[in-house]
Amino acid sequence: MPTFNRQDNVFVLDLGDGENRFHPDWIASVNAALDEVEKTDGPRALVTAATGKFYSNGLDLEWLSAHADQHQDYVISVHELFARILSLPVITVAALQGHTFAAGAMLSLAHDFRVMRADRGYWCLPEADINIPFTPGMSALIQSRLAPQTAHEAMLTARRYGGSDAATVGIVDRAVAEDAVRAEAVEMAQAQLSKAGDTLATIKARMYDSALATLRDTANPLG
Repeated sequence: MPTFNRQDNVFVLDLGDGENRFHPDWIASVNAALDEVEKTDGPRALVTAATGKFYSNGLDLEWLSAHADQHQDYVISVHELFARILSLPVITVAALQGHTFAAGAMLSLAHDFRVMRADRGYWCLPEADINIPFTPGMSALIQSRLAPQTAHEAMLTARRYGGSDAATVGIVDRAVAEDAVRAEAVEMAQAQLSKAGDTLATIKARMYDSALATLRDTANPLG
């Protein structure tokens, strides 16, 4: 389960040391941490990270299979998590120390910046290979955060991008050594502490108005 701490004015949310799939309890824990970030006043920023082989492997398909009657509500909760990160009134940086797949990759895109391990681990949207179409909200998020050609390739081919390749096409902002990923992310966040607040929230809301509206469409989240 996620753990949460603060390094001076940078909140660091560790998503866990397993596959960090989006179980409802995991989502609730992440949202509780975001509550803390939002209610804090003054300069601040957020880094999300993880421990071990994975940053996140995405949706909890095992839980979803056992709770098929809750499919729509589950997708709504995932969409809202993406929207919340995308519009958070602080600078957010994802530290991708391991595999970042599917909804985990989308979660990383909801952040303002991404730092990825250069030598091992992949960033991937495997939906075309596993026969799970992107929801309208997911498509809107991906296409709002990636260059058109990169989004096209990532979504249609399920390409696995290593850190250096991901940096080349703009999926991540920096690719660094494994032991530098989290520190680099914290440093990036610290450089933007003063941006937190209402103005940043308004800029994000207007910049991503269309994607946020699609993510928050609870009437037809599955398309």
